[in-house]
Amino acid sequence: MAPRLKLKYTESVVPVLMKDFSYTSIMQVPKIEKVVLNVGLGQAVQNVKLLDSVQEELTAMSGQRAVITKAKKAIATFKLRKGMPIGCMVTLRGNRMYEFLDKLISLSLPRIRDFRGVNPKSFDGKGNYSIGLKEQIIFPEIQYDKVQLVHGMDVVICTSAASDNEGRALLAELGMPFKK
Repeated sequence: MAPRLKLKYTESVVPVLMKDFSYTSIMQVPKIEKVVLNVGLGQAVQNVKLLDSVQEELTAMSGQRAVITKAKKAIATFKLRKGMPIGCMVTLRGNRMYEFLDKLISLSLPRIRDFRGVNPKSFDGKGNYSIGLKEQIIFPEIQYDKVQLVHGMDVVICTSAASDNEGRALLAELGMPFKK
């Protein structure tokens, strides 16, 4: 069974974008290629055990096993050596990506305190969108009692859009709550 957001994309978003941007083929319509979740944890330099709980939380949120990222180069002021574990990430594609985005848009973002919408200017110039979340506890899979450390995370939505306007229109049609 296809995810709800994927059905919405094929049934309602594609015709609207074809009309708005006057595409001649369905293949020209931008689509979401992948979603990357990333947690950079500076405290992991002193306590590597924190990364295990972060990895479990990311795995629970995404439904896919997260990998631990290592430092690419040494930074003496941060007491960081090359190869030290410093964060966690997971890349979602296909049905898991659509299910995570549906959960993010309809459940998690409205749970943020004083939420008035996400910044519509967080595009990179090529149609990809980034959101910085301050707490991981907005996701329904995370149990507040079992959280060792409240940390932030980055969510990057990579699209096949050629420009920011096309990417913004795609995400807006999918239901992303942009600020007015």
